[in-house]
Amino acid sequence: MLRIAVQAKGRLFEETMTLLEESDIKLSTTKRTLLVQSSNFPIEVLFLRDDDIPQTVATGVADLGIVGENEFLEKEEDAEIIKRLGFSKCRLSLAMPKDIEYSGLTWFEGKKIATSYPVILRNFLKKNKIKSEIHVITGSVEVSPGIGLADAIFDIVSSGSTLISNRLKEVEVVMKSEALLIANKDMDEDKKAVLEELLFRMNAVKTAEDKKYVLMNAPKDKLEEIVSVLPGMKSPTVMPLAQEGWCSVHTVLDEKSFWEIIGKLKALGAEGILVLPIEKMIL
Repeated sequence: MLRIAVQAKGRLFEETMTLLEESDIKLSTTKRTLLVQSSNFPIEVLFLRDDDIPQTVATGVADLGIVGENEFLEKEEDAEIIKRLGFSKCRLSLAMPKDIEYSGLTWFEGKKIATSYPVILRNFLKKNKIKSEIHVITGSVEVSPGIGLADAIFDIVSSGSTLISNRLKEVEVVMKSEALLIANKDMDEDKKAVLEELLFRMNAVKTAEDKKYVLMNAPKDKLEEIVSVLPGMKSPTVMPLAQEGWCSVHTVLDEKSFWEIIGKLKALGAEGILVLPIEKMIL
């Protein structure tokens, strides 16, 4: 039985639960308890504060954890990164009052910086040979300059709206963060086997993200040109139609280039284009 520690609430919790659900890990959602066992997979989920997850995994209380990269680096615990999950993305940045001119990193020399991430900030300042006073705050860091507690802040930035509302501007991105799957380094072989199955399922879900299954009717005399503009996983599937001179083409397209490619296909005579979502993709 694998035990995985996840954040008990917030955006990371919601996206983690979605990933587990799409990986067909069934968990009871009728009653929230500290520890919930799956009904169809040898795994149990331990709900914790995000900053407790790295130590919980490193010490073996949990075998796995899903945690923000920012928290993992801040805690400096001895656990292994198994997979980058690509969600809950944010950045850790230095920000200062918007009305003050920023002259570069040297501006922070001798300044007081408020943060909830002193380890990451200290390492960054040391690397850049900047001596600043770090003021550790666990609450709303962004209000610190406005009430005179600090000259600047170092904090998580997602949309930047919180900075704007506190008359601050982002001036240096120190690191980018996303959700990580981390593991205890001393798992036994039985648990590693369960982990491999879990990764297989997660990879199938993640591979399918932003992909569309596309079917179209194509004139045979344009087939070679149509196939040449399709960046599918491999060669597209081509099947004859009852109507003479036409065939059906099936392929997978990446959503970011979808409309550009669809336009080219229409120009080449493709018709009856059907687009379907992909739930899972196994390579």
